[in-house]
Amino acid sequence: MADQHSLVAHQFEDMEQQREASTLGMWAFLVTEILFFGGLFIAYIVYRTKFPHVFAEASHSLDVTLGGINTAVLLASSLTVALGVHAIQEGKRKVLVRYLLVTLVFGLTFLVIKGFEYAHKFDHHLFPGSDFVFHGPYAQNAQLYFILYFMMTGLHALHMIVGVGLLLVLLVRTVRGHFSPEYYSPVEIFGLYWHFVDIVWIFLYPLLYLINVHG
Repeated sequence: MADQHSLVAHQFEDMEQQREASTLGMWAFLVTEILFFGGLFIAYIVYRTKFPHVFAEASHSLDVTLGGINTAVLLASSLTVALGVHAIQEGKRKVLVRYLLVTLVFGLTFLVIKGFEYAHKFDHHLFPGSDFVFHGPYAQNAQLYFILYFMMTGLHALHMIVGVGLLLVLLVRTVRGHFSPEYYSPVEIFGLYWHFVDIVWIFLYPLLYLINVHG
């Protein structure tokens, strides 16, 4: 393992300053992501208020059970990430590897389930476009709901794919002994990103899957 001095970039005075700068950078990035998702949430609120019955009827095409399973999967993955950060703080590199692997499995499980959900929508012509088909009294405006559904969940899935890629990088670096109780900021910063992605889904699930027409 490289000595502590070699891990500090030239623009920083010490490890602590580097860690604080990296954390601040991640928080700044997450603020921009909140603004990005915020635009979609505002659009959802506007059209959900304008067409409440349409959104309620269209939401019946989603699988609440699969969405619930994915919610549980992400909540569990947030726990394993937090435990992994705690493990490396105590110098337990092998334990961190195990937690990262479990988190990776959770992340891939989420994406596979979401893939099955998307496949179902394509098979039933619920993807917005010329082939869109929706049966019911609100068919004319139902496509708007699915436009927002695919935009919001698709963007979230993209963030999940990025997270899985970062997980693989962290796994390789952990196995190679790059992290220790003195240097673990990449793991901690990744945890912030992963928790953010999980929190976004916590909002998406009730908004898209659990719509109550009388709400």
